[in-house]
Amino acid sequence: MPEVGRTAFRRFGFVQSSVVSRWPEIVGARHARVCTPESIRFPRGEKSEGILQLVVVPAHATFIQHVIPEIIERVNRFFGYRAVAKVKLRQGEVHAPAVSKSRTAPPSLKPVPMELGESLRDIGDPELRAVLESLARSMSARNGENE
Repeated sequence: MPEVGRTAFRRFGFVQSSVVSRWPEIVGARHARVCTPESIRFPRGEKSEGILQLVVVPAHATFIQHVIPEIIERVNRFFGYRAVAKVKLRQGEVHAPAVSKSRTAPPSLKPVPMELGESLRDIGDPELRAVLESLARSMSARNGENE
């Protein structure tokens, strides 16, 4: 599907279709419920300092207007460079994003080595902690095989 949609997205001003498909991840579920990206327009010959056009639920337009700097910062963080410099709002109907099930790492049956387990408990993000625990388990398994 990304290959099929890529041409259409580019035609309507999107460099990456993932901006649309990952909008809730980029701006957060709260903002994604009331606004959605419509296009990104860049100055002629440039791929930075663009204008992001958002469709906003009319009742939330003032709220979104106040969080535009945060939205610009999150979109630019997603791109990895200053892709967006300005946001324009258009009031309209916003379709709620599809609710995706949270992707969590499956629990492992092997325990985390004690010397690594204590340092991993301080990590607040559960997904990051699970990935690091999995890495620690695989590294300890390899070290056990090499001995």
